[in-house]
Amino acid sequence: MIRYTLRCDKGHEFEAWFSSSQAFEEQKRDGHVECAVCGSQSVEKALMAPMLRRTDKGVASAGAPADTMPAQPTAAAGPLAAGVGGEMPAELKAALRALRKAVEQNADYVGKAFAEEARKIHYGEADARGIYGEASREDTAALEEEGIEVYPLPLLPEDQN
Repeated sequence: MIRYTLRCDKGHEFEAWFSSSQAFEEQKRDGHVECAVCGSQSVEKALMAPMLRRTDKGVASAGAPADTMPAQPTAAAGPLAAGVGGEMPAELKAALRALRKAVEQNADYVGKAFAEEARKIHYGEADARGIYGEASREDTAALEEEGIEVYPLPLLPEDQN
């Protein structure tokens, strides 16, 4: 899966996931890509900064070591998070739910075997397909070092309970 930051002709930025860059182009051409905020179909890829990861083994959250945390961002991570003490906008919640639902409907859940299955797909030992599952930060870092693209699913407000 590839995550793109997209921008519509009205200036709204949002993220969307695609199985490949070719899938993005085909879906855009066929009118299936639209702004998550206003519904405009005039959408282009926005400039994206590379994802940087910490290289230290510091404490990640609530006293848990970084290498045992799930491969998902914390509620305050990333540009889509609400401000401190703020409520996440309803449109953003809807877009995140739609993204998560699309991944769950179009990819295979492989559970804790995510890292192993991602490697099999990358090295041609298993059929190419979208997958999602669970991985430690250490596993996701190792996958990225091998050139295997890995993206965390967004945390939804109900995941915080």
